[in-house]
Amino acid sequence: MSDYAYLAQWKEEIGRSPNAIYLTLADALALSIRKGDLREGDRLPPQRMIADYLGANLTTVTRALTEARRRGLIDATVGRGTFVRVGAGESHWRHTGPAVVDLTMNLPPIPQDPPLQRIIQNDITAILKQQDLNSLMSYRVTGGTLEERQLGAKWIAPVIDQRRTEEILVSPGAQSALAAIVSTYTQPGDVIVTDRIAYPGIRTIAAQFDLILVGVDSDVEGMMPDQLDRVCAEHHPRLLYCIPTIHNPTTATMSLQRRKDILSVAQRHHLHIVEDDPYSLLMDAPPPALAALDHSRVSYIATLAKTLSPGLRTAYVALPSADMTRRVTAAIRAIALTNAGLLSALTARWMQTGQARTILDAIRRELRLRQSIARKVLGEGHCMKPDGPHVWLKLPDWWGSADFVAYARRRGLALVPSTVFTISGEPPQRARIALGSAPDAASLEESLHGVLSVLQHKRSPGFADIV
Repeated sequence: MSDYAYLAQWKEEIGRSPNAIYLTLADALALSIRKGDLREGDRLPPQRMIADYLGANLTTVTRALTEARRRGLIDATVGRGTFVRVGAGESHWRHTGPAVVDLTMNLPPIPQDPPLQRIIQNDITAILKQQDLNSLMSYRVTGGTLEERQLGAKWIAPVIDQRRTEEILVSPGAQSALAAIVSTYTQPGDVIVTDRIAYPGIRTIAAQFDLILVGVDSDVEGMMPDQLDRVCAEHHPRLLYCIPTIHNPTTATMSLQRRKDILSVAQRHHLHIVEDDPYSLLMDAPPPALAALDHSRVSYIATLAKTLSPGLRTAYVALPSADMTRRVTAAIRAIALTNAGLLSALTARWMQTGQARTILDAIRRELRLRQSIARKVLGEGHCMKPDGPHVWLKLPDWWGSADFVAYARRRGLALVPSTVFTISGEPPQRARIALGSAPDAASLEESLHGVLSVLQHKRSPGFADIV
């Protein structure tokens, strides 16, 4: 039962609460999610095991889990079990109303020079004049047209070698591409290795496909090769998932030598790599992608959500071979069918006319400004990159991550606790600040002064009991 230590807390809550047991149990489950004892994608023990441990009626446990499902905390699938739902903990740290400044979402700042709204209005008008409306509103070719794939290959060329179009596909977002690649390379029960502190979307996908996630320790350059070698020898993983450049959330960026060392370990253990690269093109001189260093071992994903806009719902994917491209395209067809016609047309127009580069340059300028503001307000000691969209905030000794984020929310600031990113082990005393979601640099600076005030606040011993 050591894996289910939170059950002891549930039992204590039932013993001291005057409320109906099923409601107390649902509340206790919610508290475990808030504290990080349960994380997105975690599987709950079987209902009968819960009932036996708590000394409760099985019907009561079933009723409690039904209530938890009604609240959006869990999902259940016949034959697979019950899992903590994606976003279940978000009500504790995401934007909850007009009085809360949302610094949770890693969005690119909306350019004002040139004004993005006017660009979109003009380009959509031109598209509707030049293209057939029926084709724009109909189903499209999964994986993108030949021209769209050529444009994608050109967009990612600064960090990856020039690829044949047969090895490129266009996906409706990075998460769909990631799910498609993972499902193509794995079977239920396989092991995926990733950073111990990692993008939470990989946990969601691992839970969906019944895969085992194992975390690997990192240092200032990201995943450590010797630790990856040790984990591979012990767990024999099928895949490695990583963000080598401006890691989310730690901002770590692998040196060229570190990239070569990681690839060497992967080769030794016959490990395929899924390289998630949302941020490289925000940099002046991005390092080469892993996929540029080892064509045959790496599947590469570059979303436009962080460099242009998440509203485009577009990611470019480079795969090791034409055969693998066909297989992943089939998986995307099963998961998301295809990209949206109008958005694909807008994306292609931006790529053709150079508007995409103009928007990217504006976003890069704004992010550099916002990073300089963050450094000025928050000071040194935090993990940040001059071209990055987020800050990995270091907390003082008296703050745990979940309590810090809860207190910040009470002060009108929504941040992301480290519990959301922690794959294994203890969550670090950190929180992530997204710099792009504030409407402008002035409002961001005001919000960061609020964060600094919370950082400097000495938490009272009884704080955890009142949030």
